[in-house]
Amino acid sequence: MSIEPIYGLVLAGGASKRMQRDKAALKYRGRTQLDLAFEVLSRHLQRVFVSVRADQTSDPARAHLPMIVDSVQGTGPIVGIRSAFAAHPQVPWFVLACDLPFFSDALIHPLVGRRGTYGFATSLATAYKSAHDGLPEPLCAIWEPSAAPALAEYQAAGGHCPRKFLIRYGAHLVDLPDPRALDNVNTPEEYSQAAAALDNSAPMQLKIQYYALMREQAGRSEETVETSATTPADLYTELAARYGFTLSREQLKVAVNSEFSDWSRRLAANDAVVFIPPVAGG
Repeated sequence: MSIEPIYGLVLAGGASKRMQRDKAALKYRGRTQLDLAFEVLSRHLQRVFVSVRADQTSDPARAHLPMIVDSVQGTGPIVGIRSAFAAHPQVPWFVLACDLPFFSDALIHPLVGRRGTYGFATSLATAYKSAHDGLPEPLCAIWEPSAAPALAEYQAAGGHCPRKFLIRYGAHLVDLPDPRALDNVNTPEEYSQAAAALDNSAPMQLKIQYYALMREQAGRSEETVETSATTPADLYTELAARYGFTLSREQLKVAVNSEFSDWSRRLAANDAVVFIPPVAGG
């Protein structure tokens, strides 16, 4: 189910100097990092684009995806964000770096929900708080249209760091559900470690129970599934796509091994998961 009217922007215009190869084309489980990021955002947002430099438009890792080509002078993420606002100035943008291999569906709704709670007009952005230093994570954040003129002014004065921009101008900060979720990959060594960690997340069996409307839509009351989902949030996204569940996560509670659970909890093999709709209690 798309969230309107937020658009998604995957930043893929970097030079990847430390990696010594194109980070957008790095593969995890046989899929490029860029494709994986694009697909996660596309499951939740109305439209998604890839931010690229002019000389990247024919690159095989990018050419098959809808692009926003840098249209302002300069380098770095702020150029990509400003170019997105230039292309579609009236919508907020969920901005995501393409080098976050542990990013998942579970990170979408906490930002969107907190943005709505606070009232989006009161801040230039809603961002996760870094698990490492407590500072804003600008490249997994929702940027409001009101940020566009401030970004232009900041860049004109010589500023280029989006994190420093959010520190100066302020942002609504949201606690990160999984401390590792926004760890980025900049070097060959970090890529090897991330790939090994993800490859070790082999498909596992989980026991699922359905009640009320979900039982009707799934056509069963329980089943054992084999999945690579690592959290209840990811698992529900997978099952909703399979069975066409019409209830949103916000309408449900989830229990793991007979205890109510957070949606970002790490699942283990043979866990028993129950998705509980409103009429089923809770």
